[in-house]
Amino acid sequence: MTENIDLVFAALADPTRREILTMLLEDDMAVTDVAEPFEMSLAAISKHLQILTRAGLIAQEKRGRVKWCKLQMNAMKDASIWMESFGQFENVNLDAFEKFLEEQQFN
Repeated sequence: MTENIDLVFAALADPTRREILTMLLEDDMAVTDVAEPFEMSLAAISKHLQILTRAGLIAQEKRGRVKWCKLQMNAMKDASIWMESFGQFENVNLDAFEKFLEEQQFN
C-alpha cells in the first residue's frame, strides 16, 4: 500500500501530469490528442503517461493502431484513506478534485 501511495503522490506532484488527468476527466483520449496542447515532444508526454500508468492513475490500451488513455477513478483511494487517517482530511471528493484540477489548468 505504501509504495502505491508514494507513486500516486509522486505522479500528482507534476503540473503537466495533473493537467493530463484533468483532460482525461472528460473522456478517454488518444495519446496524440493528450500531447496536442503541450509544447513538448511526444516522447516527453509518453514519459508522463508512463508515470501516471505506473501509479495506477490511468490505464493505456491499444485500439487498432492508436494507444488510448483512460482515467482510473479509484486510483486515489489508498492515498485518500492514508490522508484521512490524520483526521484533517475528508475522503477525496472526485467532484471537488475535478474542480481543483480545472482551476490548476488556468493558473
